[in-house]
Amino acid sequence: MAERIPVLIVAGFLGSGKTTLLNHLLRNNRGTRIGVVVNDFGAINIDSMLVAGQVDAMVSLGNGCVCCAVDVGELDDLFTKLAQPRAKIDVIVVEASGLAEPRNLIRMVVGSENPRIRYGGLVEVVDAEQFPDSRERHPELATHLRLADLVVLNKADRVPRDRLDGLRQEITELIGQVPVYATTRGRIDPGLLFDEPLREIPRVAEQLSFDELLYDHDHHDHADLFERPSSSRYGLHRHLHDDYTSVSFTSDRELDPRRLVEFLEDPPPGLFRAKGFAAFGVAAERRKFVLHMVGRHIVFEPDSWSRGESRTTRLVLIGAGLPADTALARLHDTVHTAAEPLDQQAMLGIWRYTPH
Repeated sequence: MAERIPVLIVAGFLGSGKTTLLNHLLRNNRGTRIGVVVNDFGAINIDSMLVAGQVDAMVSLGNGCVCCAVDVGELDDLFTKLAQPRAKIDVIVVEASGLAEPRNLIRMVVGSENPRIRYGGLVEVVDAEQFPDSRERHPELATHLRLADLVVLNKADRVPRDRLDGLRQEITELIGQVPVYATTRGRIDPGLLFDEPLREIPRVAEQLSFDELLYDHDHHDHADLFERPSSSRYGLHRHLHDDYTSVSFTSDRELDPRRLVEFLEDPPPGLFRAKGFAAFGVAAERRKFVLHMVGRHIVFEPDSWSRGESRTTRLVLIGAGLPADTALARLHDTVHTAAEPLDQQAMLGIWRYTPH
């Protein structure tokens, strides 16, 4: 099965720092080819290049990335262009207008019939300094945050620590378990948002990428833990202890699909993404099930095991402030330990999250 291209939506109120975050991703993507879609009709400076806000404007950024400016109604056609194999795009990032309704953008991506793309999550950027006033003037911003898979609390350096802590608590009470990642100048590790490409890229640091965590069989015969700071790879300053954690889980024993679904529907705090494949201990079910989870959006896709490939479950979790030990212990609890296989009814939760 060809890997589908994730479509990541970056939204937030006017002036929250969306373009700053996008520029950071473009400068620090470590070889990832990004298709950038700008849903705005103003003048937007992307990586020192002025993009006029006109429909169908498409400009190469010179590093394999492509920038486009479109109306919302033309997004699906643009996804088709960017998802063509010859474009060699690894991820599509949609920067929403500061006045956009993110629900509509999510609906367009999730409902797209394009088989080469998948929903990559909604990142809501919040201005830590201006949010209280902005929310008072625009109560709908609270609704937008409740749709988010990750909240980036930007410009954290502009407010006192106690005020920042209070704002994080306020947002957490508003959105529940969705991770809140505080940062300055949009400095967020791209590895938290999308995978690095599998093609050969010169190593610049001894850090395990998301894909290395998933596919490096030699080092992951059993469940392992890996932790890394969110900014060390790019030489950025650490700030506010918002390092993110990757948890790699491997099991040669089949899983109980009901327990795995329970884990995903009630994830550990801070979990933003999960990816991998699972083997289930269900009678007559011998397929591999590929998992993509972003925020609360879960997708399972049945696939075939490659010839000679062992029926081994390999999952990777990634999140900001993710309690790694707790997450790993809960994953161990999803292993089916009984001698008899489960009946087909155990697969109902999986089918609920399988596209038809």
